[in-house]
Formats: sequence, C-alpha cells, structure tokens
Amino acid sequence: MLKLLKSWLKNSLVAILLVTIFLGINTAGWTPSSRAALPSGNAITDGKALLRYALPINNKPVRELQASLEDISNQLRANKRWGAVSKDLSKASRILDKPSQILASVPEERQSQAESWINELKSGVAKVEELTQAKDKEKILQERAKLLNLVSLIEESMVKEFPFEVPDEYSNLPQLKGRATIAIKTNKGDLTVVVDGYSAPVTAGNFVDLVQRGFYNGLEFTRSEESYVLQTGDPPGKEQGFIDPTTGKYRAIPLEILVEGDKKPTYGITLEDAGRYLDMPVLPFSSFGALAMARPESQVDGGSSQVFFFLFEPELTPAGRNLLDGRYSVFGYLTEGKDILDTLKAGDKIESATVTQGIENLVQPQTA
Repeated sequence: MLKLLKSWLKNSLVAILLVTIFLGINTAGWTPSSRAALPSGNAITDGKALLRYALPINNKPVRELQASLEDISNQLRANKRWGAVSKDLSKASRILDKPSQILASVPEERQSQAESWINELKSGVAKVEELTQAKDKEKILQERAKLLNLVSLIEESMVKEFPFEVPDEYSNLPQLKGRATIAIKTNKGDLTVVVDGYSAPVTAGNFVDLVQRGFYNGLEFTRSEESYVLQTGDPPGKEQGFIDPTTGKYRAIPLEILVEGDKKPTYGITLEDAGRYLDMPVLPFSSFGALAMARPESQVDGGSSQVFFFLFEPELTPAGRNLLDGRYSVFGYLTEGKDILDTLKAGDKIESATVTQGIENLVQPQTA
C-alpha cells in the first residue's frame, strides 16, 4: 500500500488529491480488495444506457431521442416532475416526426426495418404521454424500457463496419468484432450479460471464446465483497488462468481501454501511467454489474480467464469517477438479473454460460 501511495504522489497533483480522498483504498491480488469510493457526479449508472452510448455511431437526432427517453426516469425519481417528463416526450415526438434524419445513418438494406421501429416508437411515445396524464409511474417506466429497446435496435442498425483495426500483436487472440449476449445460469438464478467488442474487442473476444469452450461451466465464484466485487474464472488446480490447448501456454490478455473521444483503445498501460488522469473510459465502472477483466495488480497484461462483476450501488454511493476506471478493462454489463447478482457469494457456482446472440461476431486468431 505504501509503495502504491508513493507512486501516486510522484505522478501528479491530481494523484495527491485522489490519495487524499481515497486514503482507505488498498489494491492487492487480482482485483482491488476494498471498496472504491466515488466522488459526486452525474455518471450514467444504467448498463443498458452505457451500452447504447458506447455504440460507434454519429447521428445527433437518435442520440437526442435516446437522451430524452433516458431522462424520464431521472425526472420521475426527482419528486415525479411530471412537467419535465412531458417535455421529454414532446422532444421525442418532434424528433420522430422527422424520421429521415434518423434513417440517414441507416444503411439502405436496413432502412425498412428501422422505419418500422420508428413507427413503433411513435405509437409508444403517444402511449406514455397518456400514462403521464394519469401519473402512472410504474407503467411509464415499463413502457420507457420498451421504447429504449427499440432505440437500441435502431442505433445498432446504424453501425456499418468495425470502427478500428486491432494491433497485429494481438492477432493470436480471439476478437469480438461487435457484441454478444451471454446467458449465465447460477445455482441461485439466471444472469444476462452483453459484452462489447466495439470498445474492448480482445477482452470481450477472449471471454466469448472461453464461454464457447464451456470453460466457466461448473466454476465457483471465488471472491465476493458486499457492494464491491464478485469474482470468478479461476480454474481448478494451480493455474490462475486459461491454458490454451493449442500452445500449452497461459493465454494472457492485455489491458484494453477505449477512452471517450479516442478512435481506438489503448493497450498495455493504465490511464494513470499514461498521464490521462481526467480521461474517462467509454465503458466505466459506474453501473451495478459492470463486467471486467481481473489481473494481478503488478501485471497490466496478466489477465486471462478471471473476471469480476462490479457491485457498485448508485443509491448508496454517489455516482462519478471511480478509482478502478482506467486501471481495469470493463468489457460488458449485466442487463438482466440484478437481484440474482446481488445474492451471489463466494462458493456459489456457475452452472453454465452460453452465448445466445452474437457468436458470428467472434473472430478466431489467424496465428498460433
């Protein structure tokens, strides 16, 4: 701990401030072993929203549509501001009244389906406007979730190609050139995770490949800390990661972080060591159920099969910058099963993990 503090003190005044704020944080082993404190802020705490915003698209109307619908829950949570909800819906309606602006970013072969989704959105927004007049909060939230799912489909249809080239040095590793959905059955219930290859193709590709191999089936959760982390992926025996049967060697996965505004991820260095203290990852640790690659504290490229869910609870801890951001690779988010994840402890077991969508996006290595 003392060595880590000295390192921070040498790096910058920002690091000194962080140490002052987070004095009680200790990092050791495969993931930090005490809770990461968060300063106040306006971080997005919904995994599905983070996945939407992480898509590599550039269409202002659809982003404004998404933001308006996302904001509804904020207004309902803030003393049920019905007037503000109505304004959000009015803005959404105005955007949907000009579908050509949204369709302009959709490839021609997908426009017919996208237009159908837009029409569904129009009907759905009208329904939520009626529910707003009745001030039915629960039904509004249910319908809002359906609307945002449609927005997700439209935004995903806008992605024309994979946005960058992964460095050649990682061509020996599986890569996910898109997204995949993973169904995880545990002894306490089911979880659904979406992993994002657009932001972390090597990390996500490794995970999807291991799921396909059945690697996680039967593995226990080996570490749990309430409101902090739940970790798994340590295979039986002395090895702490995946031994590739084709090479007989430990498959090491590089630290991989895509920063907001960057065109491609950084590899092999923490944002702290890169001097990018104030930069934020596209996939941050701001949502309950963020899924990240575990690694030895001293080896940024030492991850393999061990992964952890971040159990950050936004209702208990102010949302904002987290000390894990930029130091560990987030590569997906829990989308279903929050209540189940909250009950899992060390000793609980993954009964099976299955890729249910997106396996076609997995690209196997071309070289051994």
